[in-house]
Amino acid sequence: MKVEQKGHTVTIKDTQGDLDSFRLKLTNEYKTFQKSNIIVDIRMHKTLSIKDIESFLPLSKTHKKNKKSFVVVSSEFDFNAISHKLAVVRSVQEAHDIIEMEEIERDLGF
Repeated sequence: MKVEQKGHTVTIKDTQGDLDSFRLKLTNEYKTFQKSNIIVDIRMHKTLSIKDIESFLPLSKTHKKNKKSFVVVSSEFDFNAISHKLAVVRSVQEAHDIIEMEEIERDLGF
């Protein structure tokens, strides 16, 4: 797991290739990142099911309750099949854009 802090956002990248252990480690270390916006980069996984991606949904819901953004970056998925409650994009730049828009929405009181 590689962690990179950039301003008010933390990018967490899976470097081991085992999605289940990565998700477990991320969940266990969540308190470390809970005050920042989170980008979870799982692009190294080329064959992911919708269930694999949506397994981050409980963590995302918890994070959004704290008024912070949670975005998953994956290159392999069907946008239409993913739950609308989970922000999933194809690139880290798109993730930063989503976070910036959500920050503006929060500042405006939405």
